[in-house]
Amino acid sequence: MILKIEFENFFSIKDRIRVDFRAGNINTALARELSHNVMEWKGVPILKSIGLFGPNASGKSNILKTINFCCRLILDSHLNNEGSVFNFEPFKFEGWQDKPSKFLIDFVCDNVEYEYAFELTKERILSESLYYYPVGRRAKVFVRDINGKYSFGTGVFNKPTDVVLNTSDKNLFLSRASSMNRELAQKLYRYFMNQFLLGLVNVNEMMALDSFNTYKKVILKALEICDTDITDIEARKEQVYAPTAVLGQVDVKLVDVLKFKTFHRNQKDVMFDMDMEESDGTRKLFQILLRLLDVVKNKKGIMLDEFDQSLHTRLADFILDLIHASESSQLLFTSHNTNLIDVKRLRRDQIVFVNKSEQGATEVYSLYDFKDFRENMDAEKGYIQGRFDAVPYVDSSVSSIKQLLEG
Repeated sequence: MILKIEFENFFSIKDRIRVDFRAGNINTALARELSHNVMEWKGVPILKSIGLFGPNASGKSNILKTINFCCRLILDSHLNNEGSVFNFEPFKFEGWQDKPSKFLIDFVCDNVEYEYAFELTKERILSESLYYYPVGRRAKVFVRDINGKYSFGTGVFNKPTDVVLNTSDKNLFLSRASSMNRELAQKLYRYFMNQFLLGLVNVNEMMALDSFNTYKKVILKALEICDTDITDIEARKEQVYAPTAVLGQVDVKLVDVLKFKTFHRNQKDVMFDMDMEESDGTRKLFQILLRLLDVVKNKKGIMLDEFDQSLHTRLADFILDLIHASESSQLLFTSHNTNLIDVKRLRRDQIVFVNKSEQGATEVYSLYDFKDFRENMDAEKGYIQGRFDAVPYVDSSVSSIKQLLEG
């Protein structure tokens, strides 16, 4: 599980931002009613979901993009060679392009807490560290300082100097150690590969079919709960014509493609094509369920950008309920759906606002930070009225638009 993530100087993010899954001290009647939104780890309450809300261009997607970039670096940086340049942009104003970008993630793997951090420029890794809490107290696994010197905790890594000799300033030590079969590094690599999912992308046909076969009954029940009239779904391989490159020549050939066929309550013998004949909302919900049920069943975490796009509000509610009904899965999401800004559905520390300052930097704060907010108030109404700042101001009156059109 994720405890917290911190980062600075990535994209529109200048100063350090924290996404904190450790729950705040809220002991109200409403918070107690939302006890299923929280899980517990070693006596510490941990949030199962956090929603990022704010206007367009405030930096919501940049938060997820930063986390995605940094986690991909853990997985892939051992492949970098001397000519590599890291694929991100530091904050572009006030000289921050010349400053290092920093990332820290505090997480739990196999019931042990780890704190991993690194800083880098677009050209090189500057420093890196990994600590853990084997018996409740912080202990060093390794530290790589700004001068490229390493120090190691006792007995954690086997032959660490061999890894050091094969780690350049284009590689994270953790990534390199995993590629060199060091046990702890491989365990943490598997965590970022399999447990902390970075979205709905890269679901190949084999994964989709396996997930569908595993969770078909649950998917059909979920679709029923969400008031669709789909009663059955079949997965079929169909041959379709598609362009294929062979020896530099493009040819059109028949290829096998996985298709999902639906059957409805009205006429159960009439078949529909999921991709061609179902609504955008049904397709989106089906795609999310294929991945999300694996997340829920196997206690994983996932990030979703605008997860409720094309979905009715009740379907968005269902997805959140699915996460909150799980034992210990987690969801970090962005949304423009103000109906979700509701303290009867999400705790105040789960509702996080993203805004952009006058200097163009992304700012993050939660509803929990507004100490004068009372839970008998309408949070959605307050947000729309601009009480929490993270709402677009648009002068869209008819008169102002007429002036614009008239030049």
